[in-house]
Amino acid sequence: MSLLKKHAIIEKNATLLLVLSFLAVTVGGIVEIAPLFYLENTIEKVKGVRPYSPLELTGRNIYIREGCYVCHSQMIRPMRDEVERYGHYSLAAESMYDHPFQWGSKRTGPDLARVGGRYSDEWHVDHMRKPQDLVPESIMPPYPWLEETRISPDHIEDLLKTNRMVGVPYTDEMIEQAKADFTVQVDPFGDFDGLLERYPGAQVRNFDGQPEITELDALIAYLQVLGTMVDFSTFEPDASR
Repeated sequence: MSLLKKHAIIEKNATLLLVLSFLAVTVGGIVEIAPLFYLENTIEKVKGVRPYSPLELTGRNIYIREGCYVCHSQMIRPMRDEVERYGHYSLAAESMYDHPFQWGSKRTGPDLARVGGRYSDEWHVDHMRKPQDLVPESIMPPYPWLEETRISPDHIEDLLKTNRMVGVPYTDEMIEQAKADFTVQVDPFGDFDGLLERYPGAQVRNFDGQPEITELDALIAYLQVLGTMVDFSTFEPDASR
């Protein structure tokens, strides 16, 4: 009974309640934020995870610009219904080069963590033109201007340099070759050996079928790489983490 009376004192005293609430939030925040300063120790190293190629990184920025993350998470939880629907649960290492990462719980549409290779390039082109032609119940708006908007790699070196400043391990060579890598990734007849050496597993082709490089090329290149870097047939999780 005395404990309840003390609780009543806190409830009736707005200043005391504010101070104690602030302390509780502060402690909780420290517990959640402090581990972020030790990411190198807490993220399990996974073979195959690499920085995005210049074209993929550009596509990711378009994905964020258009607000795709508002309706599509990239976080498959380790629960049976999610794993059976979307694939292997998401690994922290798969998002270690994402700034910002796309984890979350908001899903108006399906999770896209493993969308790479699930649909053809042509499917993505049609889906961006008019989603309802492929998924009648979809409430996703169309994005027809993406295949009409040409893009160039004029500022791609600056984009890679900026990401390197926040920890993405882009090398000097990657930055020097950024414009060439950006262009050759949509040219299956070009000399893309250097691109594949710098970005193993990068997919090279004309993604949207247009003669010019468009925003849709970049977006599809990004979508098609999601969830494809890790070979889960050989992946063994570290039980100590």
